[in-house]
Amino acid sequence: MIEIPSKLPETAPSGNIDAAEVARFQALAKAWWDPTGKFRPLHQIGPVRLAFIREELERHFGLEARGLRPFEGLSVLDVGCGGGLVSEPLARLGGRVTAIDPGEQNIAIARAHAEPQGLAIDYRTATVEDLAAEGAEFDAVISLEVVEHVPDVAAFVTACAGLVRPGGLLILSTINRTMKAYALAIVGAEYVLGWLPRGTHQWERFVTPDELGSHMAQADLAAPRFKGFVYSPLSDTWRLSSDTSVNYLVSAARPNPHLSS
Repeated sequence: MIEIPSKLPETAPSGNIDAAEVARFQALAKAWWDPTGKFRPLHQIGPVRLAFIREELERHFGLEARGLRPFEGLSVLDVGCGGGLVSEPLARLGGRVTAIDPGEQNIAIARAHAEPQGLAIDYRTATVEDLAAEGAEFDAVISLEVVEHVPDVAAFVTACAGLVRPGGLLILSTINRTMKAYALAIVGAEYVLGWLPRGTHQWERFVTPDELGSHMAQADLAAPRFKGFVYSPLSDTWRLSSDTSVNYLVSAARPNPHLSS
């Protein structure tokens, strides 16, 4: 049986986080690995997000011919890992995974799920600021569906970029701030279909690709690569697309000055 702490931390986690958001996801911690529960949408979009991650890491690091464990030898950080829905497949693909979340209950669930499977994931209750203070660096930093929950997006992107080693890659995913996104991600997903608990998202915190690209440029990252992903109601599946009007992913490299001409 998965055991989690009986109560939330008495002090709010430090860093660029919204304590109310942390509490919201901690309250749902037991549901992380239920594919039909509160996190059903994350289970559904898991394959398409992983396809983008694999495509970008293989392209950037030249790993296309590596077979079943293409990330072998890569250090990967999963920021805002929740219950480990992304951390586990990254580890199975060979990555040396560190995964952080400010919610201790989320980390407890993630550890309890990974350990029986023999997945050596370094789970920590921490923020990107905590790792930055340690001077940590990773080949790839990945943070999915987190950007729209942080108070200061520019500071978050800069902090994540600072954890990418020179020559490494940052991958993010979030929701565009459009009326279409409001209609689908909030009205549709939360109020009509009930895919997500009401109040999961705040439209004013959605971020446009132009804004996110600007934050990446300010963090001294190379030109970003964007990709949308869209829902197909007839097949009840998600697919990668050029349409970034609602959900989208982005990758950007941290230049390596030692390799410059």
